[in-house]
Amino acid sequence: MTRHPIDAPTFYLTASSPCPYLPGRRERKIFTHLVGSGARDLHAMLSVGGFRRSQNIVYRPACEGCQACVSVRVRVDEFRPTKSMKRVIERNRDLAAIEEANQASSEQYALFRDYLDARHEDGGMAQMSVLDYAMMIEDSHIDTQVVGYRMRQPGDLAHQDGGPLVGLCLTDQLSDGLSMVYSFFDPSPEMVKRSLGTYIILDHIERARKRGLPYLYLGYWVEGSPKMTYKARFQPQEHLTPGGWKSAAG
Repeated sequence: MTRHPIDAPTFYLTASSPCPYLPGRRERKIFTHLVGSGARDLHAMLSVGGFRRSQNIVYRPACEGCQACVSVRVRVDEFRPTKSMKRVIERNRDLAAIEEANQASSEQYALFRDYLDARHEDGGMAQMSVLDYAMMIEDSHIDTQVVGYRMRQPGDLAHQDGGPLVGLCLTDQLSDGLSMVYSFFDPSPEMVKRSLGTYIILDHIERARKRGLPYLYLGYWVEGSPKMTYKARFQPQEHLTPGGWKSAAG
């Protein structure tokens, strides 16, 4: 793999805004642009340091007086699904997971809108247009793909991609793992019973394992935020501390 020199990035600080995870708190982010021939190596370096990607920007929290956001990664080789996770895997045997280039489609956007309207209608992404969505999926200067989850056709258990789309994950490949940038799924009651959010994570753990990658990066866990509770279920995992990545008890 050809490595390009990494130019010293210029970092910026966002204005203060309401925290989306902890009521009554304010958030700020430090960020830099991820472009050019050195984007891949810069992204890999900053990801290990707790940065996350959004389009061609990488960022991490830089909130005054608060360090609640903790970067989390799962140790893939040591992970073993719990009994409830095994049931989730079994319930979704009729799904086909298909890796594709990071290209947006109207089918994806329709599912994305259904998900936001049902789960995050008051969130920061609620007003995203189809153009905004396309930029989220396609604007990347690193190794990025989408994994689409589709219902198999009745009676067909072979790998095929003709069924309806019920879930999708935008995924980056790093030198030491996979990073789940953003995932969403069909919010209908039937699909909620399947625990598709959990299944997508379990599937990505297995994808990282098959590629010989030691980690699956899950983004930030925020103690005290109900939105982030699910991430603690995937053990063993490591948290990024001021002293580096450390094992975290389940």
